[in-house]
Amino acid sequence: MNKKLGYVSLGCAKNLVDTEVMLGVLKDNGYQIVDDLSEASVIIVNTCTFIEKAKEESVNTILEMAEYKKFGSCKALVVAGCLSQQYQEELFREIPEIDALIGTGSWHRIMEALHAVEDGNRACIMDSITNIYNERMPRMQTTPTYSAYVKISEGCNNGCTFCIIPKVRGRYRSRSIESIVEEVTKLADMGVKEINLIAQDTTSYGADLNNGTPMLTELLKELVKIDGIQWYRLLYLYPKYFTDELLDVIVNEPKICNYIDLPLQHINDRILKRMNRKDSRADIERLLTNVRAKANHVTLRTSIIVGFPGETDEEFKELCDFVKTVRFDNMGVFTYSREEGTPAGAMEDQVPEEVKEERYHTLMAIQAAISEENNRDLEGTHHQAIIESMEENEDGTLLAKGRLEVQAPDVDGNMYIENAEGLSEGDIVPVTVVQGFAYDVICEVEK
Repeated sequence: MNKKLGYVSLGCAKNLVDTEVMLGVLKDNGYQIVDDLSEASVIIVNTCTFIEKAKEESVNTILEMAEYKKFGSCKALVVAGCLSQQYQEELFREIPEIDALIGTGSWHRIMEALHAVEDGNRACIMDSITNIYNERMPRMQTTPTYSAYVKISEGCNNGCTFCIIPKVRGRYRSRSIESIVEEVTKLADMGVKEINLIAQDTTSYGADLNNGTPMLTELLKELVKIDGIQWYRLLYLYPKYFTDELLDVIVNEPKICNYIDLPLQHINDRILKRMNRKDSRADIERLLTNVRAKANHVTLRTSIIVGFPGETDEEFKELCDFVKTVRFDNMGVFTYSREEGTPAGAMEDQVPEEVKEERYHTLMAIQAAISEENNRDLEGTHHQAIIESMEENEDGTLLAKGRLEVQAPDVDGNMYIENAEGLSEGDIVPVTVVQGFAYDVICEVEK
């Protein structure tokens, strides 16, 4: 095989980090990343299996990549990640074009898989799900040079009844503070300015290393000492373990974005209990009250599941009324996906698909109106913005596209600056919001 490599990374940012580690190993072994997949002798698809739509996307992508074995240069099609971990036998049986399967704890053995393929064998490498990458692993950054994701832990112990992640990612395990600090220091030396900290459950970080007591605030206090990093953003903050001390650190530390991503999933107590969530409505409202009481505004993002088994019209209305009251800045809504092997998947009172879809559109319409009002309220406020791309308009002026410090990459809206002469990709500049829309804002650079 030649040393040309193509890849597709599906699913969440946590999966992307695994992809970057595999690419780093391959780069160290002489492989060159190519944009044109028809030139690649090796193609890797890192898959997602979180919900049914993600599974469908993964399978369709694998089949699409398999075509390069017929009409391109591909000699080895490698499927990695959650789908391969969950359905290894089915994938090998149903898609004969797959040459190797790599489990969620085996990405570091990618070269072993390729050597097996070169010898004419199909490889299936599924270690016990206990591994997590560290600062010594090679990693090839695929995000823009100024922004990176850092995974601080792997796996999950929460046991939500709708979620397959513990079965494909294993139990919760944290990296050491020293390991994370060393990796972030290396990224800062490479010119990274923004770090997005990720995990299945970020607020539980370190509990497995510290007799059950989370250590996220201790980690943050060490990370903010690193020169060069201007923004830290925390994603996937499970509400149960969100402490007052953590909130104080987020609000008072200048390098930490005033941005809280709090996946609540629902608000009705009966549904929360059926989901095996660890919070009640009263717990959630207490936390949100504490956040809103801070003098500095904190941007709130959440994710919600509609159509969970047994969800009644009254319980859905309770959820809608809650969203109208809290007025989240950003919200992701998912229709419940019945996953094989989960307790919720075995529940008998499944909600019809058409009802789930109707509830999805109803809640999204409510949130769209709220988001537009919230963004209009930002008009006249002052922020920091990172420039992600520059585009020339027909009249010769430049349009900059980017994000405010309160907008996470990939999931939130965008920020635009007209007449953006003098700006460059990766710049972080002070701006004033001049117009707010449903998802995006228009800004001016402050003089």
